[in-house]
Amino acid sequence: MLDFPNWKIWSIFATLIVGVLFAAPNFVPLSAWPEPLPQSQLNLGLDLRGGSHLMLEATPTDVLEAKLDALEDTARTELRIAEGGAISFSDLNRSADSISLTIAKPEDLPRALATLQRVTLPAGGITGVRETEVSNNGPRITLKATQAGVALAVDSAMAQAVEVIRRRIDELGTREPTIIRQGTSRIVVQVPGLQDPDALKSLIGKTAKLEFKLVDVDADPTRVAEGRAPPGSEILPSLEGGSMVVKRRAIISGDQLIDSQVSTDQNNQPAVSFRFDSTGGRRFAQATQANVGRPFAIVLDDVIISAPRINEPILGGSGIISGSYTIATANELAILLRSGKLPVELKVIEERTVGPDLGADSIRAGAIASALATVLVAVFMVITYGRFGVYSVIALIANAVLVMAVMSGLGATLTLPGIAGFVLTIGAAVDANVLINERIREELRRGRAVIGAIETGYREASRTIFDANVTNVIAAAIMFSFGSGPVKGFAIVLIIGIITSVFTAVTITRLIVSRWLRGTRPQALVL
Repeated sequence: MLDFPNWKIWSIFATLIVGVLFAAPNFVPLSAWPEPLPQSQLNLGLDLRGGSHLMLEATPTDVLEAKLDALEDTARTELRIAEGGAISFSDLNRSADSISLTIAKPEDLPRALATLQRVTLPAGGITGVRETEVSNNGPRITLKATQAGVALAVDSAMAQAVEVIRRRIDELGTREPTIIRQGTSRIVVQVPGLQDPDALKSLIGKTAKLEFKLVDVDADPTRVAEGRAPPGSEILPSLEGGSMVVKRRAIISGDQLIDSQVSTDQNNQPAVSFRFDSTGGRRFAQATQANVGRPFAIVLDDVIISAPRINEPILGGSGIISGSYTIATANELAILLRSGKLPVELKVIEERTVGPDLGADSIRAGAIASALATVLVAVFMVITYGRFGVYSVIALIANAVLVMAVMSGLGATLTLPGIAGFVLTIGAAVDANVLINERIREELRRGRAVIGAIETGYREASRTIFDANVTNVIAAAIMFSFGSGPVKGFAIVLIIGIITSVFTAVTITRLIVSRWLRGTRPQALVL
């Protein structure tokens, strides 16, 4: 138990050296730290660094609307390219949760039902969830979104929204944002160091749904003035004032953009250039070739921002969006288009800003609490266990360094609850040494020799220590899995601290004790 081969000694020292190298950047300016060595620092959370906090909420009806749009487009396309020839239909109507249409020829009804049932099967057949029910009443076919299908669509939209928000914030160069789902339809966003919540809301609150639609030049101005658009068209507001009638179906969407950058237009004013992928570029070229001389609208979040005329086919797969932009607003639009559109509109239901002064106060209070806890525990251990108490203090310091090293290496974020978890691990770290030292005392009272008492003490106490810490790790893992925000921060520091404390309290102190025993061969031990 007290025998350490050379490879084990060197591996322990190597672990400690690596820990010091990873922890050091938190105390040494990076400019003075050699570049080949680890450069990662401990990230501070919102409550320590200050920043902006937003809670966003999605409306499930918006997801349902998007699902019905996709369902309508699917029905039109599949019936047009159905096996055996196109299937004619009429009177396509839409309700709150379904669309319906009438098949023109009764003999086409079985083929239409088979086609629509085939394309609305569960994706991959894995989930078993039927997202759409297909039924008919005579020649009238109804496609209705099921509750399970809507729930699945909401879950998918929220997961996609989290990734889109993350990409948008990453474009700002902001470090370590916290973006987590809360419940089924809410997202919490915390951005340390950003003191302008309005800028954050402007960036992540926009859907950034970019579409290119043909202008309906045949619309009756009288009916449009009454707010009635022709079938297949819609009336959208224009950024330049007034409104315009455009075709409801987009000829191409922003989903096929691969890049957007700030540039200048022909008047040398700030603008946004964009570029499509190969498929999008081909579709854009085909659409402009077929509609030379007609105006088309560039629509962003259901607002027409420009409506140029197609003077000639646009074959390069790229273009420029111009308007009354500043460099800042053009850059914001470019970021929105690059990061992709939000699959659902998100509304801000809670916002707050934590000032840097409050964060500095929290850091100061946390540092004082940690230092005071460490000193008091160290004094207690030295007074109670003498030499073995000193060894425990050495292990305690090593544990603190390793916790910081692991968190820095993982890029973890330290929050105020995380500091509480760190203080708790200090007590947990010495708890193992208390068990070992008390067991050694007990063996000495039974009359064992010094080496035998120490060896038995470490062997028997280690079992209890491992069992106790396994249960602690399980509890912390459950908190991390089911908790959010502060609870996760507390849990992750606790897990790391428990694991490192077992290594330092058992292995490192045992190495130190074994070296002392080999050097002095004591005949008696006062503990």
